[in-house]
Amino acid sequence: MRERLAIYFNVHLVSDSTGETLAGVMRATCAQFDNILPVEHSYFLVRSARQLERVIREIESAPGLVMFTLSNLEHRAMLEEGCARMGMPCVAVLDPVLDITSRYLGLELNHRVGAARKLNAEYFKRIDALDYAMYHDDGQQAVELADADVVLVGVSRTSKTPTSVYLAHRGVKAANVPMVPGVPLPDILFGEKKPLVVGLLISADRLIHIRRNRLAAMKETRAGDYTDEDAVRREVMDAQKLFEREGWPTIDVSRRSIEETAAQVLNLLAEHREQ
Repeated sequence: MRERLAIYFNVHLVSDSTGETLAGVMRATCAQFDNILPVEHSYFLVRSARQLERVIREIESAPGLVMFTLSNLEHRAMLEEGCARMGMPCVAVLDPVLDITSRYLGLELNHRVGAARKLNAEYFKRIDALDYAMYHDDGQQAVELADADVVLVGVSRTSKTPTSVYLAHRGVKAANVPMVPGVPLPDILFGEKKPLVVGLLISADRLIHIRRNRLAAMKETRAGDYTDEDAVRREVMDAQKLFEREGWPTIDVSRRSIEETAAQVLNLLAEHREQ
């Protein structure tokens, strides 16, 4: 019997806290379906209307399922109205549990942001790391990369952002920098006092498949070199040559999960700190 192709779809996770509960619910849900591959878009620590406006624009550019945990009632309404306007399915994942618990206890919700989190040193370390990952995503704030514990470098769609966020949940300050043809990488990555730099590799065939599915999910027809086989193979080859020339440790993410890639980064970071 012919094997059914995997279904790729966008899922947007919006939280005013670290998003661990939200991510856990989403992954547990997806585990109940065969041959589906969610493309995660994570927006954590969303606590202002301006941040939420950016999230809504991102959702509009990559249509998909929206799951959220927002305590602020105005922000909830803003997100729900935005999704309704765009025709996007939007669900508050904790609402059924909170509602039945509230009715059983006869108590009102306190709507306190991050109320489930114990405010200890480890928690603040993770929050700081998550803030760092968000502000240094996709090559932003390159002048501050020296403060990173690790910098992930790779071509587009090598899971740099979700890996950085996952590492942040482990208290690691991870930045990521994309390799864009014709655009030089930040000088700090080549200095003597650079942080640990890890190159993310991927097979050209796998990368072409991922990029084509992403464009299809976004209903984008203009691809250019983004999915051109020769151009993608040049990108992958140039990345591998750079990593070898600079002596950066590498991880092949072609068939690795985010968790597996992050675990390997943590191992490399431990070795780097020992040295």
